Amino acid sequence: MDIVIWSGAALSLAGLAGLCWCILRVWRAKRAGLGNEEMRAILQGVVPLNTAALLLSVLGLIVVVVGILLG
Repeated sequence: MDIVIWSGAALSLAGLAGLCWCILRVWRAKRAGLGNEEMRAILQGVVPLNTAALLLSVLGLIVVVVGILLG
């Protein structure tokens, strides 16, 4: 069960890294002082990646809990 727990932890960390990347991307765009249309385009590109990263992180946490319960 250790493999299940560690693989879940790796998934969660990958999701967390994706969330950090999304935060940094939007933060940089905000600091660049872009116009409304440019900012909207960046945000529309980041939202699906943010959702996927959040889903990956949650799935990783679920795998960790399942590994703990089975172990």
